[in-house]
Amino acid sequence: MKKLLHPVTITFVVVALIISLPFFMKKKTPVLTDAQLRERALSTTFKPVPKTYEGLLKAVDNPDNPLGKEKIALGKVLFNDIILSDDRTVSCASCHVLKDGGDDNLPTAIGVHGQPNPHHLNSPTVLNAALAKAQFWDGRAKDVEEQAGGPIQAPFEMHMTPQEVESRLNSHPEYRAKFKQVFHEDNITFEQVRKAIGAYERTLLTRGAYDRFLEGDDTAISAQAKRGMTLFLTKGCKGCHSGMSVGGQSMQKFPLRRYVSEYIGLWFEPDIRLRKSPFPFINEGGFLGKDGEQKFRVPILRNITRTSPYFHNGAVEKIEEVVRIMSKYQVGNEFTPKQIDDVVAFLKTLEGEPVAYDIK
Repeated sequence: MKKLLHPVTITFVVVALIISLPFFMKKKTPVLTDAQLRERALSTTFKPVPKTYEGLLKAVDNPDNPLGKEKIALGKVLFNDIILSDDRTVSCASCHVLKDGGDDNLPTAIGVHGQPNPHHLNSPTVLNAALAKAQFWDGRAKDVEEQAGGPIQAPFEMHMTPQEVESRLNSHPEYRAKFKQVFHEDNITFEQVRKAIGAYERTLLTRGAYDRFLEGDDTAISAQAKRGMTLFLTKGCKGCHSGMSVGGQSMQKFPLRRYVSEYIGLWFEPDIRLRKSPFPFINEGGFLGKDGEQKFRVPILRNITRTSPYFHNGAVEKIEEVVRIMSKYQVGNEFTPKQIDDVVAFLKTLEGEPVAYDIK
């Protein structure tokens, strides 16, 4: 009579096979010429940020809120004015510092009266946000105009009602004159405030070495950055981080992959149980994204190396660790230390300064 394998032995064999599977599936990274690398990037949805105001209009203009010189100027003033917060200490620019990558470089946003975000959410960058298809980590706002009204009303951010904003601004003759020039109405409305700020944010697109490479300058980025770009394009990163903004185009589940060695515990009864471990880091704040299903708006990667800390709750400080986590838990292709350095070199080429458009 044949002996049957013990259940524990079978379990160990299955676990070993699953753990080793990624090593058999890895493919060699192709070596591409500059022209091939550029062609591959442009054949996806990658595009350089436009240099001209005409190009900007094609990329981000909103037919429901057409851009105009006076409206953009008004939006810039509002963006930087603490008058929009309850205790007059917080402006949009408090959490979205343009010189620091468009965020505040804090794990979680701090609002009026020193209140931290109750969900411990990290401030997304405002730079290039107009290129995204949804706003906020859970994608609840469709555009920057709708998003602009959110922080103003949030009790832990700026803590103002639309009526309070209207009353405060209407009491200032200077603002009344500026709003009338733009919107041709006597009274300021909250909708006008959102539209003015949104118009300004639509001009906050950045350009850098990455854009120059896409436009044909082979010397714009280093050989290491080109290796990193090749990895980015061929190992699955571009599947989520796409578009002119290199992100912000979709909602994705995170983390996408689990590993048996980390999530399955063996107790010798025999008994197999799944350990509850939804994130590869401590999820301080408990935020679970859209509808509580761990779906998050894909972060914009332009200027990402300037916006530490990372992830929705600012849990990770170093960009190198972010790349390691994403390569393992999202694309299932954990990078080596050298590959991580190459990808980080590529990400640094996404740094840029806001384009000084000749606004007409």
